[in-house]
Amino acid sequence: MSTVADKLAQKSSRKPRAKQVRLRLVYIDFWSALKLSFLAAVAVAIMTIVAFFLSYTVVEVTGLIDTVDQFLQNVTGGTSIAAMFGLPQVMAFAAVIAILNLIIVTVLGAVIAGIYNVAVKITGGLLVGFTSN
Repeated sequence: MSTVADKLAQKSSRKPRAKQVRLRLVYIDFWSALKLSFLAAVAVAIMTIVAFFLSYTVVEVTGLIDTVDQFLQNVTGGTSIAAMFGLPQVMAFAAVIAILNLIIVTVLGAVIAGIYNVAVKITGGLLVGFTSN
């Protein structure tokens, strides 16, 4: 006689077949695309501000701003670039770029979702296949 454990051992020795599911993407929800693109834009905005801050600190620590400032004072006779490119000015510029980027990426994500929903009427959608292993 065979026990339940023997039957389970025999079943586990067989390799199960992978199941495949093919789905067609025929609609992208506008508000979901808008929210997702906004979250992606927030992440890009944070990376932009951090990148500006790190770039400024590297340039400041290496003394490049002081070198360029001395060079311009020798050439022009008194113009100081260090006053124009301080940390507050650089971070304000980074914030402006980040906000513009946030708006553009969010609107672009919504527009692409709308264009896809219109294009699906002609093309029939995107065919996506999934496999369970």
